[in-house]
Amino acid sequence: MTERKPEVLRGDITRLDVDAIVNAANSTLLGGGGVDGAIHRAAGPQLREFCAGLGGCPTGAARITPGFRLAARHIIHTVGPVWRGGAQGEPELLASCYRNSFSLARQHGILRMAFPAISCGVYGYPWDEAAQIAVRECRAALAAPDYPQQVLLVAFDAEMTAVLERACAAAGA
Repeated sequence: MTERKPEVLRGDITRLDVDAIVNAANSTLLGGGGVDGAIHRAAGPQLREFCAGLGGCPTGAARITPGFRLAARHIIHTVGPVWRGGAQGEPELLASCYRNSFSLARQHGILRMAFPAISCGVYGYPWDEAAQIAVRECRAALAAPDYPQQVLLVAFDAEMTAVLERACAAAGA
């Protein structure tokens, strides 16, 4: 069996026809800016209503909801860490975002999933470091025999696409 590797894609995560997209959410799960706001707008008001009943989500954890108006069947919401210099557990918290998202993928039989660049927007995580963590955790999950079968690392612009491609190349992915 050939080794499965994460794939980098430049595009709009809200338009992807995959089993699940991952939302870089805030702890309320009620929507916000960046990719979180875009996902909430695209999924429709039912997403906010559903999330209101979940009681939030702590940093590093993940929750799953239906995709509502998205092509994706599910949305996995995860709360990345705010960058505070790196000495307050940020790398482990970011890694746990991926691990907990993959755990939900296994529980729900999700074969194809797509991640944005978690914590790289207003949360200020350095892009290169975040990309290295993303690629490492995605490769580890793809080494499992069952779920997921495909992981997309989705960038909205050319600059983040290049960062993710460099991280994949450096990791042999």
